[in-house]
Amino acid sequence: MSKVNLLDFDLDGLAAYCESLGEKRFRAVQLFRWIHQRGAADFSAMTDLAKSLRSKLEGVAEVRDLPVVSEHVSADGTVKWLFDVGAGNAVETVFIPEDDRGTLCVSSQAGCAVGCRFCSTGHQGFSRNLSTGEILAQLWHAERSLRVRLGLGTGERAITNVVMMGMGEPLQNYAALVPALRVMLDDHGYGLSRRRVTVSTSGVVPMIDRLREDCPVALAVSLHAPWDALRDELVPLNRKYPLAELMAACQRYLSAAPRDFITFEYCMLDGVNDSDEHAEALLALVNGRGTQRVPCKFNLIPFNPFPASGLTRSPRERVTAFAKHLQDAGVVTTIRKTRGDDIDAACGQLAGEVQDRTRAHERMKRQPVTWISAANPSPSFPSAAPGGPEPH
Repeated sequence: MSKVNLLDFDLDGLAAYCESLGEKRFRAVQLFRWIHQRGAADFSAMTDLAKSLRSKLEGVAEVRDLPVVSEHVSADGTVKWLFDVGAGNAVETVFIPEDDRGTLCVSSQAGCAVGCRFCSTGHQGFSRNLSTGEILAQLWHAERSLRVRLGLGTGERAITNVVMMGMGEPLQNYAALVPALRVMLDDHGYGLSRRRVTVSTSGVVPMIDRLREDCPVALAVSLHAPWDALRDELVPLNRKYPLAELMAACQRYLSAAPRDFITFEYCMLDGVNDSDEHAEALLALVNGRGTQRVPCKFNLIPFNPFPASGLTRSPRERVTAFAKHLQDAGVVTTIRKTRGDDIDAACGQLAGEVQDRTRAHERMKRQPVTWISAANPSPSFPSAAPGGPEPH
């Protein structure tokens, strides 16, 4: 019989499990603290737990770490782990150190089914959702490892921020995501504020609304285009949830959000979405009219090229001019500093190892791509067919 993985539980879940063992809730709180605050996995070391409980746990439960396939450290201090999640799948997790914070980028799926054109993960296809325990194990392992690496004392934290921006679309793994978020936020767990935990989504509108009700943390939306025809090509999910619906969901989310703005991620693609006309259209999109205005900030992301994309990075001067256009209109705009390039740990580069069940490589290769100009935002597209042109 396989042992129960205690990383699969938020505090309420762990309390229910302990109750099934005949234990009171306060024992669950003690156990929860040992696991998440101290990074403990050895029940015998949990000295304030009753010996009888420790003995029970040894036979039926475990804190299940993920096997590390590889660990790479960039020249800029970024750390990337490749974790084995079984059946030929592996996911990547990245720690990004800054002067005032330490951010962990966490994966939610083995692969991704959204298939964004500029994302290496999407080109790998999709295998399965991660469990709550597999999501949390990335944080548990990274915090434990970094404390040793950085020589931190008891009570000191290496990780101050978590972003669900690794492999996968978090809101397509909602049932496992929310308990993981609750552990991150719990004062008996990692004690992170809602402002310091960010879920990034490509725009799963119904689940944005559910997250607002269930566990509102900071929200980042992968936007990448100012009108539907172009976004349909770059972010295929837009065909199901177009921009008008997405903007309305973002506006609704703000009523419960820990911040008074939505972050819009925007990958800068040379000759595709980086003109002044695109910037002006973005301003019109987020300003909207009446209640549809979405207070926001833009995070411009220099594209990290990979061969299958057929895309190139916008020149630095074009990114700077694009940012200035938005800033001059009063919208807070930052240009993301590229980190971990030398270990393929930068935004959009996480690919891991995926046993694809979606034939993404074949599907994305065969689908013709027509980049849309500002002057012609809604052309008709040819249907996908074998032997169609590659992205250009």
